Amino acid sequence: MTDSPPATGQQRRAFWLKHLHQWHWISSAICLIGMLLFAITGFTLNHAGQIEARPSVVTRHGTVPADVLDVLHRAAPGTTSGKNARSPVPAALAEWLGKSMDVDASGREAEWSADEIYIGLPRPGGDAWASVALDSGEVQVESTSRGWISYLNDLHKGRNTGRAWSLFLDIFAAACLVFSVTGLFLLKLHAGGRLATWPLVGAGLVVPLLLAILFIH
Repeated sequence: MTDSPPATGQQRRAFWLKHLHQWHWISSAICLIGMLLFAITGFTLNHAGQIEARPSVVTRHGTVPADVLDVLHRAAPGTTSGKNARSPVPAALAEWLGKSMDVDASGREAEWSADEIYIGLPRPGGDAWASVALDSGEVQVESTSRGWISYLNDLHKGRNTGRAWSLFLDIFAAACLVFSVTGLFLLKLHAGGRLATWPLVGAGLVVPLLLAILFIH
């Protein structure tokens, strides 16, 4: 029985080319749409001052029922040193806000003062808040929308987007890392026949570095 001959340099090159191409196209497929979105929103964020946003503000008023108001009085945390207390929105109030005011306050944190509950409801592309007067039960809800461009910009920044989008950003970042690293190794394998490879790679490093050193203060 004879030993198998050692792999030649050409065989090793073919092996790495096969696997690098495989991981390169898989990672590119995963992050393609995300990279398009981030490229577009990178442009809109860079020119945010020139892209005019027209906020739309909607205000609604209502009054919580007496039984919900009783629940709030019982659930009110104590305040000390003049500071407002914070605690989760009571389930009864969250349910009423959802049904009567079309406000999703489930899982949110409320800020309690002696006479009011304030609930911040930030979201991508806008903002909202709700307040409940503890003496009269009067409710005020204000919702602000800044449009689709602002919405996409906030997705880019991961601003007020929740855990699911945060997880997507982590996966997207990992896919981009795999795409870039495999691309770098593919450049190395093909650089012999492409003399401009490393000067272009170097320019991709040096140009932003010089811009940061010379023009960013």
